[in-house]
Amino acid sequence: MASNSKTLSFEEVSKHNHKKDCWIIVNEKVYDITPFLYDHPGGDEVLLTATAKDATIDFEDVGHSDSAIEMMEKYFIGKFETSTLPAKVNHRQPSPTQAHSGGNESSEFVVKILQFLLPLLILGLVFALQSYGKNKDAAPHES
Repeated sequence: MASNSKTLSFEEVSKHNHKKDCWIIVNEKVYDITPFLYDHPGGDEVLLTATAKDATIDFEDVGHSDSAIEMMEKYFIGKFETSTLPAKVNHRQPSPTQAHSGGNESSEFVVKILQFLLPLLILGLVFALQSYGKNKDAAPHES
């Protein structure tokens, strides 16, 4: 890693978000991973979805090996200026306040209905199979 590395803003890094020019942000460092896209074991799409955001959590969730982390250093191009990261850039799941909106009540209702209906459906199926078995045994056998 060069000691005189430049500091890059989110605006500049986010422009490099396609197969022919791909930069990512991991642990406050910027990497030009364009030459590595086709060699990445997870495929190039995984890396492309990590552009235009701080990909640190995505990177750490995968659990990369020490050799993979060492390999990244050859793609290092600069430090990331964290103060330039927009607050609205969030490619993760909605926050808990959004996830527990009014739609949650209807799904709870559906679960309760299924908890009631599923045992009745199973009981009806058992009864139908039992009746079918008795009817089959009662039918005269042809010789």
